[in-house]
Amino acid sequence: MEAQRSDASGSTTTTGTLNLNKPGTVLFASLIGTTIEFFDFYIYATAAVLVFPKLFFPASDPTAAMLQSFATFAIAFFARPVGSAVFGHYGDRIGRKATLVAALLTMGISTVVIGLLPGYAAIGTLAPLLLALCRFGQGLGLGGEWGGAVLLATENAPPGKVAWYGMFPQLGAPIGFFLSGGTFLLLSETLTDQQFFDFGWRIPFIASALLVGVGLYVRLKISETPVFQRVLDQQERVRVPSAAVFREHGRVLVLGTLMALATFVLFYLMTVFALSWGTTKLGFTRPQFLMLQLFSVIFFALTIPLSAVWADKHGRRGTLIWVTVAIGLFGFLFGPMFGAGTAVMVAAFMSLGLALMGMTYGPLGTMLAELFPPEVRYTGASLTFNFGGILGASLAPYLATWLATNYGIGSVGLYLFGAAALTLIALLLVRRR
Repeated sequence: MEAQRSDASGSTTTTGTLNLNKPGTVLFASLIGTTIEFFDFYIYATAAVLVFPKLFFPASDPTAAMLQSFATFAIAFFARPVGSAVFGHYGDRIGRKATLVAALLTMGISTVVIGLLPGYAAIGTLAPLLLALCRFGQGLGLGGEWGGAVLLATENAPPGKVAWYGMFPQLGAPIGFFLSGGTFLLLSETLTDQQFFDFGWRIPFIASALLVGVGLYVRLKISETPVFQRVLDQQERVRVPSAAVFREHGRVLVLGTLMALATFVLFYLMTVFALSWGTTKLGFTRPQFLMLQLFSVIFFALTIPLSAVWADKHGRRGTLIWVTVAIGLFGFLFGPMFGAGTAVMVAAFMSLGLALMGMTYGPLGTMLAELFPPEVRYTGASLTFNFGGILGASLAPYLATWLATNYGIGSVGLYLFGAAALTLIALLLVRRR
């Protein structure tokens, strides 16, 4: 049968004979995959603050151990562009479906192995080395997962609903964060500190295997996207997609990377850095601050669909421009709100920051996909997103901790303001395909 579907730029295309995916199956497959991936990613982020400094990086100075743990946290962001190039190559050559399955397996296996690793006391320096290797595997898998999930959604979207479809994989981020934070909160409430550090922290890493099984089952039931099927039918595939992206779309790659910068900085300041600073310098207990974060992440989840509706109606680029301005201004609230240290002020600060995060994150995936043609879209969108992760997220907890320790909490807000300024410039310069 012949059917019409829109590509990620919103233009309608006609496909040949293919098995069309049901909308519900497409949206669930894109959502469940990123939920699992981000759950795995966030349980590492939480453990990097609460567990790894004590079990994998023993040091006389707790701050030094924390910074070493944050260094392994950063490894995944440098692995993600590698994953983008590797999985993007096969996603643009073989297809979205098979590549998404491989990316999910890579991420899932790495996460489960982390839950089985012995600590420093058992095997010495081999422990942090193995932890770093597994963290690299997590980044490799997520580097291939995100772009494929966004394309699975947007390349099956009907006209006028591209941003709406594209926000479903983005919605996996707050859901994954909520599940990871809720799991650690439950463990903190039901286990003693000794039990938590002995075995409790391992439970979410090992249990992620069940989620991966569900994700694989759903992914294997979907068919190839109509847009990529057209690429196959018209023999438009390129031999080396990553080389084509750098050679023919270099300017767009740089601008797309900067477009994602503020989003990454904001999120990891609101999550990893805030959890670390709140439980060490502001005097919150681990369960208290996790509760604040879980409350705030609700606003993250609610504003993602709101931003998608707004972006479909008023445009992705315009939506991202005004939200980026708001993020820059939000940076000036670090000192008076987060620095105040009271539960009410911190909750309000976190809720506002994560609400802005949802507003920018919702349309971002669709916008990045629209920058590239279908034959290199998997590679191009993935590279821009993950290069943005290197610049914006890999060092954010480390830099923010260093800035706050040496220059005060207000300096972290200036860091966010600078990132938003660079993103705004990129948005003003870029042109949507």
